[in-house]
Amino acid sequence: MRSRDSLWLIAAMAAALTTGCSENSAPSSSPKRDASSKTAPGEVFDLSSWNILLPVDLDKDGKADRVDNEALSHYQLNEFFYLDDENNMVFAAANKAFTSPTSTNTRSELRQVYVGESGEVPSLDDPRNYFALASHPNSEDFAALGGRLTATLKVNHVSTNAKYGDKPPAYSVVVGQIHAAKLDDMKTETSGFGWGNEPLKIYYKKYPGHQTGSVFWNYERNLPEAAPNRIDIAYGVWGNGWKNDADPGVNGIALGEEFSYIVNVYGDTMYLTFSAHNHPTVNHQINLADNIDANGRVDGHDDPIGYKNDWLFFKAGAYNQCSTKDAPTFRYPACPGTGDWETDKADGNYTSVTFSHLQLGHAHVVE
Repeated sequence: MRSRDSLWLIAAMAAALTTGCSENSAPSSSPKRDASSKTAPGEVFDLSSWNILLPVDLDKDGKADRVDNEALSHYQLNEFFYLDDENNMVFAAANKAFTSPTSTNTRSELRQVYVGESGEVPSLDDPRNYFALASHPNSEDFAALGGRLTATLKVNHVSTNAKYGDKPPAYSVVVGQIHAAKLDDMKTETSGFGWGNEPLKIYYKKYPGHQTGSVFWNYERNLPEAAPNRIDIAYGVWGNGWKNDADPGVNGIALGEEFSYIVNVYGDTMYLTFSAHNHPTVNHQINLADNIDANGRVDGHDDPIGYKNDWLFFKAGAYNQCSTKDAPTFRYPACPGTGDWETDKADGNYTSVTFSHLQLGHAHVVE
């Protein structure tokens, strides 16, 4: 399988061992792949350890369609999951469309799965379909300890309309995640795991009329769904973050401008590296098995053991944050949408993301 590994992405990998910012910026993107034959994304990218959730219901069962890893190798869907003319992988989702039963956010998004030696994928209630942190008390039951995800992408479009544009998720898309499994049969008010929260969401957000947008990542406190302190903590990369509505200008990332991320979970720590041409390389790290935040401060509102006991997996693609739900909490900006793709696309009520590189792997050792 082909993926575009540029020299600057390799350099960024080496930088992943430290925290803070570097003034080393990337050279221009590497040459495009041969686009002489248009094929399904799975024939260009290695999607053998992914399935995908799409914002459509083609089988008419009342639910968003999911395509498993085996079928994904030859699957494409015009408008929502396909290769562009340069053999890059495109994801798109309107604000209003079919989505998962536990969410109001639409998506065209890959979900990591682990494939057994005989080719089978364990069920979602089997720890062999997840990775764990090294300190998990039953770490030997999982498919892996930690893991690594690398990507190079550009955001083509985010929704340009929202009823509550001052709510943080408005005008944004998540392009990479670590998600914890929702384990309804195991979670309790004191279990410390199984809530299905997200220790990592990588965001791109651009306000209407701005020259550029912001890239940042969020950590969600690992608390029960109804807990008032279960909020996202945002950490900046380029631009102005989650709530600042000033135009980032030259400090931001424009629509159509490539950037890369590396997520390396080794031991109990998540190491993040972000790189882009003409921007400083930015590194962060956070221990996911305690309640010390990425700035080194104790967060008294988080679970003291963080995500230590959770079952974890990666996601990547276009996870539209412009929910159409109109509700009081910060999570729902009430973005418009009709449910008709052509209408919503013409009105700007959708998101689209293009990946030129996406690769899963084992955790890299950090000394």
